[in-house]
Formats: sequence, C-alpha cells, structure tokens
Amino acid sequence: MTSLQETPVVALVGRPNVGKSTLFNRIIGRRQAIVEDIPGTTRDRIYADAEWNGVGFLLVDTGGIEPLTERGGQARAAGKPLATASAGFVREIREQAELAINEADVIVLLVDSSEGLTGADVEVANLLRGTNKPIVLAANKADNQERRLNAVEFYALGLGEPIVLSAYHGTGSGDLLDAIVDHLPAAEPQAEEDEIPRIAIVGRPNVGKSSLLNALLGEERVIVSEIAGTTRDPIDTVVEWEGQPLILVDTAGIRRRGHIDQGIEKYSVLRALRAIGRAEVVLLVIDATDGVTDQDAHVAGYVVDEYRSLVVVVNKWDAITKDSHTMDEYARQLRQDLKFLDFVPVVFISALTGQRVKQVLPTALQVRAERYHRLTTGELNKLVQDAVAVNPPKAVRGRLLRIYYATQAGIDPPTFVFFVNSPEAMHFTYLRYLENRIREYHAFTGTRLKLEVRGKPGEERRKGKRQGAR
Repeated sequence: MTSLQETPVVALVGRPNVGKSTLFNRIIGRRQAIVEDIPGTTRDRIYADAEWNGVGFLLVDTGGIEPLTERGGQARAAGKPLATASAGFVREIREQAELAINEADVIVLLVDSSEGLTGADVEVANLLRGTNKPIVLAANKADNQERRLNAVEFYALGLGEPIVLSAYHGTGSGDLLDAIVDHLPAAEPQAEEDEIPRIAIVGRPNVGKSSLLNALLGEERVIVSEIAGTTRDPIDTVVEWEGQPLILVDTAGIRRRGHIDQGIEKYSVLRALRAIGRAEVVLLVIDATDGVTDQDAHVAGYVVDEYRSLVVVVNKWDAITKDSHTMDEYARQLRQDLKFLDFVPVVFISALTGQRVKQVLPTALQVRAERYHRLTTGELNKLVQDAVAVNPPKAVRGRLLRIYYATQAGIDPPTFVFFVNSPEAMHFTYLRYLENRIREYHAFTGTRLKLEVRGKPGEERRKGKRQGAR
C-alpha cells in the first residue's frame, strides 16, 4: 500500500454545526464521524481514506473553529450558545482544527446557507487566507431553491464562487468533489510498500490512552483531559519507529453495555470496537491504581473475540507504592484476574513520566510478528503425534477421536486445522490441550490461535456409501 504520509490531505473546516461531519460521512460513504446537533461534538481530528474518479486522498474532519474573544474566552456563533459539555474544550478544538489545516493540501471551508453569513464565518475565512493553500468554499444545507439563491452572499468572503450543496441529501456533493480533485497536487507514482502495522490503543475511559499516545509521539496529537470520554473518535496517526512506519489508533474509552450513554458515547463505542477489528495489535491500557476491573475484562474479551493480537499496558505505575516484589505480585494477580490472557505480554509504564514507554512499541511489533509466524506441516504433525502419544484422547459419547493430520491453514491470525475421523469426538478440553502443546513449541505470544476441526476430506462421502451398501 502507499504510505499515508504521501497521500494528499483534504481538511473540512468551519465554525461549529455547519455540517462538517455529515459531509465527511457523505464523502467516505459510511458513518464514521459523529453527527449530533450539538456544537462542538467533533473534538479531535478524524481521518479516513476517500476517492473520487480514481483519485485518492485523506479526508480530515475537524472540530468547529469557535471565535475567541480578545480575553481568550469564547464567543457565540450565529447566536447559538455552546453545549455545556464542550465549553471547556473550545481552545483545544480550535488548536486541533488548526493542526489539520497545517497538514492539509486542500481546505474545504463549509458554511451554512440556512443561517447566512456570520462573523464567525468571516473569522475562519481570514484564518484560512493566511495559509496560502487552495480553499474550496462550500455552502451546505442548501435544501431548497431559496437557500441556493441566498448562497451568493458568501461571495463576500473573497474566496470565489461557493459550491452549493446539501450534505444530508447528497445534492451538489459531486460538484464539490470535482473541485477538490482539481485542486489536489499532481499525484506522483509511489513505490508499493508492505502493509503498515496498525496498532489500536483501547481501554476504559480515563486510564491514560491519549496520554500514552502523546508520550509515544512526543507531541500533543490528541486532546488530553481528565474528563472521561474526551476522545470520542478513533484517531489514526502515522509514526515512524526505527525506520518502520506504524499507524496508531487512539479510541474512545469502552464501558460495559449497561454503562454506555445513548447518543454520542454510543457511537464512539461502536467505532472503538470497529477500530479493534481493523487493528493487528491492540494495546489494552489498564489503570494500575484501580487494578483489573470487570470492564477491563470485557474490553479484553472484545479483543480476543476478534482474534486481534494483544499487549496489556499497565499505566500509572508511578502512582503505586513499590518494593522489589510489587511488579511480580501485581503480574500474578493480573494473570489470575484475566485467566484467558495467559499468552499475552504485560508492560508496566507511566505515560506521565515516560517510564518504560519505550518498551511498548517494540513489544507490539514483536507480538505482530507472531501473527505471521507459520509452522511447517511436518513440524505441526510431529508435535501433534507426540501430544497424542503422551495423552491419548478419551472417547466422547462412545466415539474415539482419531487425528489424521493437522496443518496451519493461515496467518493473521494463525489458523490451525485438524482433520479427524469425527469432529464431534474432539472435546474442547482436548483441543485446548493441543493448543497448549503448540504454544510450548512456539509461543505465538500475544496472539489468539484460531483452531478448526474438520472431518477428513471425502470421509463423509465414503461413510454415506458404506451406509447405503448395508
């Protein structure tokens, strides 16, 4: 694949509640950005691949740029008060939007034709004019003829003719995409690269996921706050570690279903779970001061159910009173509380102080390498034969299991298929025994193995013939 760093970037910007997230979802063809009629809903930058007429680009949705008073406070746009939940984030949202503007090759300034030109629109336009980058002016919410005609007032921004559209209904979006593609820099042929490792950072709200990402990046890439739920949207960040490009995904905190609020947080959790499914390796961040909670176990369950590789990261280790035995004792208790994660490595860190943070990415990459390890058929069948010789299977409902042969059918995740005389005769405890013997031979650290049991090819057909002959 082509490196994301070489893909042209298009940023959607504007004041709050003009429909940036709706347009974002319309362009990428799926609901990734949160859409809610509350100014300030989108806090961090959201990235997604998009394509129009064979031209690919990276689309960035940003939080609304809210005008700031000279005293550093917040002004009200279009006479609407800011939502209380977002009031403390106004300056941070603006900073994140400005970062996206700096990264962009093309900027789309979205305005609201239903409300007309506002002072906030003028301020955003003035901010963009100083970038010396191509700016496409788009008048959204033009859902009827009157609004389409009234869009001419946006000429006053001095950014050329506004493209009239309705992101909600999709009208005019093709014209906008034509204009975006026309302004993109000429594409240069890029060399094909190996798939970039994708590492997701997940965990309960407020365990320090964003702080860990910032510590890994060395910059304030994601808004960090002590208010639970600050990070609502998965944030993809491309970094380079020892010459290896990586994609880090910071996600919203995941709570148990019964504790998930409706609306904004609900969509955030769904997206975080999808981020787990898209990742190769998941960093499960746990708060050392809380220990392992039921919610941590639920999050870990989501990860292993998706057959993702996993590293448990115990954060806030600096807040623990320690002696020479504390880490070992904590690890033993963690293993006991998360018994189904006995194959997963644990790293103790402090994102605040940087303690052992440098161990996180090497561990994640080592675990990722395990996803792609393959045992030869000869190796696998030798260890299965030895396992059966040491501990022969017991009959299940009168049927005695016979394993003909085994093979590793795939990687990512490692998938093993056992061909047997009768799949029903394979008891789950014996299958677990075989998995443990495989791991004794090669650990596949941090990676759940996918085990399948099948009848020997042609066995059922021959069985049917024998029965028909009777």
